Amino acid sequence: MLRPRIRAVLLAMALMAPVAVQAGPLEEGRAAYARGDFAEAALLYRLAASDGTPQAQHALGGLYETGHGVAQDFVLAMNWYRLAADQGMAAAQNSVGLMYEMGRGVAQDYEEAIRWYLLAAAQNFPAAQNSLGYLNDFGLGLPEDNEEAVRWYLLAAEQGFADAQNNLAAMYAYGEGVPRSFAEAARWQQMAAEQGYAIAQYNLGMMYTTGRGVPRDIVAAYMWFSLAALQGDADALLRRDTTARLMTPEQLAEGQRITRDWPT
Repeated sequence: MLRPRIRAVLLAMALMAPVAVQAGPLEEGRAAYARGDFAEAALLYRLAASDGTPQAQHALGGLYETGHGVAQDFVLAMNWYRLAADQGMAAAQNSVGLMYEMGRGVAQDYEEAIRWYLLAAAQNFPAAQNSLGYLNDFGLGLPEDNEEAVRWYLLAAEQGFADAQNNLAAMYAYGEGVPRSFAEAARWQQMAAEQGYAIAQYNLGMMYTTGRGVPRDIVAAYMWFSLAALQGDADALLRRDTTARLMTPEQLAEGQRITRDWPT
């Protein structure tokens, strides 16, 4: 059975939405973040944020949200996000929406979450579009409406947003908001799986195991389970080992080879 659709909570990190800027504290902060020096990144982001640079404000909010380089503080995270969001930065608007949806640093408020998601979605920001799909899908702050959920998921999925591709695949697999089609489900799962999205890799492995939407192929199933397992997915590891016991030595060798050769 395919795993049900989920919406991964994407924390707003420094490199989430890079834009071209002149060299300075922001770029130096990104470099520090990339090498794992989060405390130095926080100092540099704060320097740039104090000048009103929205990318730095958003990045600093992400550090406070996760507790990287600073003490975790959702209130301060929200404050920095708002400063960037009020300047029209779509990624920050999405982050403010997520904070309201999750009740982090503010009281949970779906109405406010939706308002901020809509602002970001109007700028074609895929994470916000995916979140609006999820809220419609499960009736959280919005009427439960599978067709509207599909519309939002599709907007994000067509931009290559793996979470939305996985969610759209689930809608096709269960026939919710669209005619049921395992072939379409497999097509969208494949797109997400090829981006390294572990849930989609697991689901695609299940589809190759059962022959739903794709030809039954035990070698392909083994590969997708293996790729998801390499990311720490315990269910995929169990499925990989179960699948291996059903394979001939030649099939197992081929499955291991294509897993090793998969681009990372």
